[in-house]
Amino acid sequence: MPPASTNGHHGDPTLLAAHEARGLLARREMSSVELTKAVLERITRLEPKLHSFLTITADLALKQAEEADRRLAGHGPAPTPLTGIPVQLKDNISTEGVPTTAGSKILAGYVPPFDATVVERLKTAGAVMVGKGNLDEFAMGSSNENSAYGPVHNPWDVTRVPGGSSGGPAAAVASGECFLSLGSDTGGSIRQPAALCGISGMKPTYGLVSRYGLIAFGSSLDQIGPLGRDVQDCADMLDVISGKDPRDGTSLDSPAGGFSAALKPGGVKGMRIGVPREYLVDGIEPGVRSAFQRALTELERQGASIGETSLPLSDHALTVYYIIAPSEASANLARFDGFKYGYSPKQARTAWETMDMARGNGFGPEVKRRILLGAYALSSGYYDAYYKKAQQVRTLIRAEFTEAFKRFDCLVTPTSPTVAFKLGARTDDPLAMYLSDVCTIPVNIAGLPGISVPCGLSDGMPVGLQFIGPQMGDATVLKAAYAYEQSTAWHKMRPAI
Repeated sequence: MPPASTNGHHGDPTLLAAHEARGLLARREMSSVELTKAVLERITRLEPKLHSFLTITADLALKQAEEADRRLAGHGPAPTPLTGIPVQLKDNISTEGVPTTAGSKILAGYVPPFDATVVERLKTAGAVMVGKGNLDEFAMGSSNENSAYGPVHNPWDVTRVPGGSSGGPAAAVASGECFLSLGSDTGGSIRQPAALCGISGMKPTYGLVSRYGLIAFGSSLDQIGPLGRDVQDCADMLDVISGKDPRDGTSLDSPAGGFSAALKPGGVKGMRIGVPREYLVDGIEPGVRSAFQRALTELERQGASIGETSLPLSDHALTVYYIIAPSEASANLARFDGFKYGYSPKQARTAWETMDMARGNGFGPEVKRRILLGAYALSSGYYDAYYKKAQQVRTLIRAEFTEAFKRFDCLVTPTSPTVAFKLGARTDDPLAMYLSDVCTIPVNIAGLPGISVPCGLSDGMPVGLQFIGPQMGDATVLKAAYAYEQSTAWHKMRPAI
């Protein structure tokens, strides 16, 4: 499928990267209100095909765009790189006064009374919120087919999945329904959909971005991060949302920002890049493998030294993840009981019945599957055999990465072993679905930063390249990804939808 026009303003402004759109605003060639209206029109036109949004906040967006225009005209605080730029937020990030469902029936009609820290920071930066992105229920899934409100469709081919769980954000950014989106990544939920939709998506170091206001799935794994058309957009977004937050006990005491300043063309010259052989698994599609090999050749051409490394414990990461994540989920989701907020069955006669019916009708099958797995792993007699053992292996996986980063500045792998598959192709086979995240999960287990950028097409569908850095090596992965991206044209591809 040919990429759509990318020639800036003469084409469609909604297809520009956010930093290019910012140029239009800065030169007063377009106002934020005009840009926002163009995006809202595109949403109206494409949503019947894509279903990327669960809530569209048109009135709020136009009000914020008017404020942004005043700010761009020199009234109020100085503009930031995000002032006046239409963004979307995954619907598991709390937004004051705007429904937040986490893609679940159990939270139908829930309107948070507060903003997540990342939302406060975006508002302070002057971003324009156009709506909330569809997702796998409670962010559990790799295809966005587990949303209680229906699946998202991939803008490159609407018969295929966009990836998950941030499928709505990835499809919205790829199709021009917003310039940037915020997703959450517990086992690959930003990077894998970014790869499948042909955009950039980053999972920051665990604790770099506050989780306050994120509806929890696996608290020791969850991380909020940006999805954008290119690396510059992700870095600009990370500059705004990163930094210490006293309301999140796991928030790192690190200074905010400085990420876009790290981007330099040719930034991989002299860099040592490792290729872990365990990530080139048997299930990798030939088209993905050859796109990956071409990317390695390009990195070498730019002056990086590429070496093979081994992370043998990565083979156990999937197993570790499917013990730790469901265990944490079963504890986190206990708060959804039919009493405090969200869905509450009116016909229940007792408290037990209320809880039973709320969870029975409110949670979908994948969420129930994971709650049961987690409750089992945490139950007495099994805790030591499963959860404790998984935490011990996690420590070893982390140590293995630490060793690798003594030899290499960053690691590079395919993001997903396959391109986007057909809707319905894996819904009856949870294990095949879980394998979609085999290259991304170890990064969450070890709390490391990772970014996916487009590196080619296979069967006309986008392929993603993943850069992994050491803890707090976020600037390094951004620099490497940017250098690769700037020497190729893959980030300029747009789906012809």
